[in-house]
Amino acid sequence: MWKREKIWMIKPPTEHPKESKYRPVLESLLPRDPMSRFNLKRSSPKEEFPNLDRNRTLMGHILNLHMYTRQFNRATESGVLFDDIIRPGLEDPGQSIGPKAVGCLAGDAQSYILFCDFFDRIIESYHGYKVTSDAVQESDFNYDNLKGGDDFDQEYALSCEVTACRSIEDYCFPTHCSRGERRQLLTLAKTALEQLAEDLPGKLYSIDELSHESEGRRVVMDSPPSSLIKIGVARDWPDARALWLSMDGTLAVWVNMEDHLKLVSYRSDACLQEAFKTICINVLKMETAYKKLRHPFIWKPHLGWVVSSPAEVGTGLKASVTVKLLHLAENKRMDDILDRLRLEMEETSCPGIYKISNLQTIGLNEVGLTQLVVDGVKLLIRMEKRLENNSGIDDLVPAQK
Repeated sequence: MWKREKIWMIKPPTEHPKESKYRPVLESLLPRDPMSRFNLKRSSPKEEFPNLDRNRTLMGHILNLHMYTRQFNRATESGVLFDDIIRPGLEDPGQSIGPKAVGCLAGDAQSYILFCDFFDRIIESYHGYKVTSDAVQESDFNYDNLKGGDDFDQEYALSCEVTACRSIEDYCFPTHCSRGERRQLLTLAKTALEQLAEDLPGKLYSIDELSHESEGRRVVMDSPPSSLIKIGVARDWPDARALWLSMDGTLAVWVNMEDHLKLVSYRSDACLQEAFKTICINVLKMETAYKKLRHPFIWKPHLGWVVSSPAEVGTGLKASVTVKLLHLAENKRMDDILDRLRLEMEETSCPGIYKISNLQTIGLNEVGLTQLVVDGVKLLIRMEKRLENNSGIDDLVPAQK
């Protein structure tokens, strides 16, 4: 039999005078939900869910309505929403052939924590590395531990490049930072690069200065690259963007492009060992300079060096060698070989010339990742020579790593 609820029997909670007095103070100390600060005119998650039918990115492959709903009403302290995270993949849905792009960018370091169930899956899918709370990303800048890299056959290895990205504590990433933040980051970079120039002389150029050719400087840039426009980091171009070049041409440092900082060492002699050494030495010097400025590089134990793209977290390091592979690139087993070597291959503007680089940036330290490239390129060149002589390569194919 249905019974009427006896409201009169329910006792109200006991009120304590001190609790009533100090409750407003205690509540004011609790951090406010960032979403409560916005008055967004949005419908339900189901109605806002993006169309991913033709999206070829990892974001488009992993994201579903259930996951989108869980992230929908979250925002970081600086105001990054989940829609901000996935927008790069919606603007640039990727290609049906070649390696899949991640299709997302973090707006700040907190994004990796607040949207961890999404980012962790992206990282696992892209790098083949499972992020766990007890794992610690190791770092090794001892370039003497690298074996080889200075003895490629230069008939096949044409050039090389090593890059390292870094983000600065307390600042939003390029997709989300304000003009003021970007200008502050440039000011910090100027101070740090002045200290770097004490041992390695160089000069800082604004993007305006790069818009015309100059003797001794081969870099010319008069408009933002299309890749930056697509992912949304070319706002207010060219405000507070810059490039530092060493006088000897061994190092370049981009400021406020895809990341706060990107160090690049390029060599036309394909000596990957020297390029890696240059990056190791100068990354450590820049790290020391930024610590003195009380704005260190962002580091999380389980993620390593945190940058805007989940494709580069961990070490932020990419080592690449441009190689001539006229025969091997056409071999039916090439994709499988690259998977086994944990490398990726990118076409260049020249037929038969490809850029070979590490796909993974997390799970191994800097020396370990560069060693993968050194060993892999040597093996690919051996295979290319075999195919030139109409010989087989099956015995050279490595076991699955």
